[in-house]
Order: sequence, then structure tokens, then C-alpha cells
Amino acid sequence: MEDWGFNTWLTGISTIPKILLIAVFALVAHVGVLLVRALSARVMVIATGKRMPKIRTFTTLLSSIAIFALYFTAFGLILREFGVSLTAYFASASVLGLAIGFGSQGIVQDVVTGITIIFSDLFDVGEMVEISGQTGIVKTISMRFTVLENPLGAKVFIPNRTITNVINYPRGYVRCLIDVTLPEDHQLSEGMESRLQEMINTTAEQFPGLLIYPPSKEGLFTTTAGKRYLRFKFRIWPGRGGPLESVFKQEIVQELKKLEPEFADWRVAINYEIEQKTTLV
Repeated sequence: MEDWGFNTWLTGISTIPKILLIAVFALVAHVGVLLVRALSARVMVIATGKRMPKIRTFTTLLSSIAIFALYFTAFGLILREFGVSLTAYFASASVLGLAIGFGSQGIVQDVVTGITIIFSDLFDVGEMVEISGQTGIVKTISMRFTVLENPLGAKVFIPNRTITNVINYPRGYVRCLIDVTLPEDHQLSEGMESRLQEMINTTAEQFPGLLIYPPSKEGLFTTTAGKRYLRFKFRIWPGRGGPLESVFKQEIVQELKKLEPEFADWRVAINYEIEQKTTLV
């Protein structure tokens, strides 16, 4: 099996051409990896435009497998020139061989868990999740790692085998509702509404890492008891509503006290909820 005509020819050539040929093997493998990544990126763009999360998820896994296979094969051909048996080398590609070769069962667990995640629809590329205390948008699910992009734009690499409890945010954000109870005086109420709108419009500049989408005014509502309140909606990263609850709420109270000195803290209420996965308007 090892006595290929190609290998016999390699044995007959001198050292320098053999080294050059090995370099060509490595270069071809690297070019192949670049092509796989370019094709994967193209598929990801198309799938994103057509809202196909499962295709994006499979693409990241398959590209990871293809890249591993290219490098693994090229490395085996190079080792062959140093006297390593190709039969023994490729046999190590089995699950048991990989586990022994890396000194642990960790890599096998990573691969199995990654495949399980995909086929169980636990989460897909592009979704927002919380894993092991890390919150972010899933960028890739590879053979070994699930990669998240957190609110600061940093990439978080989580070994697949460590994924246990997962919180999936189906809408891609947490909805924070700020309700401000308005006075019965309509003129004063209109003044407050105008000032609140100005403050809401500056939140994206004031809290850059908190909002996922610009805030919006939901409208003016009236309770069954006859109280009127103005509602604003913020789409924020999970677990990052602290500045709204503390700093921003106090700013609202202080500003509205300039218009109505008796304005109290309880008239500004902040609540959270996770919206269902619907089309964003």
C-alpha cells in the first residue's frame, strides 16, 4: 500500500528538490484553506441575507472540518518524507487515534458536542445566547469551539465540551420598558414629553455598548385608574440594564423636577421582557 509510484519517484530525487516539493505541499494546503474560508464567507453572506441560520451554522462547522482535513493531509505527506508511515498516520484520524494523539478525550467531546448542538437546534449562528456566564452573538460553531461576540466586540472562545446550560434570547435582545407617569396638566405633560424625547435621543451616545437598536417611543397610555404614562422601548444587551436603572432614571427624575418640583422617583418605572422572534419593524 505504501509503495506508490509517486513515493518511489520521491525517493529517487535529491534533498533540495524534495524540500521544495514539501514546501509546495504546504503551500497548496494553505491555498486550499484560504479558498475554503472564502467560500464559507460567501455562503454566510448569502444565508444571512436570506435569513437561513441553519445553513450558516452548518457552513461554519463544515468549513472547520475541511480546513482540518487539508492541513492534516498535507502534514501527513510532509511527514512521509521523513520516514513516517502514511498508513499509521492516517489511521490516527480515527476517533480513538485522535483522543490518544492529543492525550485526552477533550477533542472528541468537543466535536461530538458541537454536532449535537447543531442537530438539536439548541442555537444557531447569528443568535444571541448566554453560555457559561458569557453573553454574545454566536459567530461560529467549529469542531472545537463556539465563538461569541460580546457587547464590547471581543470574541469569546468557548470549548464545546464545556457547554452545559444555555440561555437563548429568541429575539436577539432584551426589551427594557421605561414608563413615565405624566401629570394631569396637559400643558405640563406636553413639556415633559418633549424633554423626555430629547433625552431618549441621546442615549445611544451616552451608553454606547448597551443598546443594540435605537430606542423608540411606544406611545401614551392610560390605565384603568385614569393615570397617563409615556412608554419608551430600549432594545439592550442582556444583563446590561444597570445604567438605565440608576444613572438614566435619576437623570430623568432630575430633569422633570425642573418642570414639576414635586415629581417623585416612583413615577419612573423600568421593566424587562424578552420579545418573541418576530420581524423587526
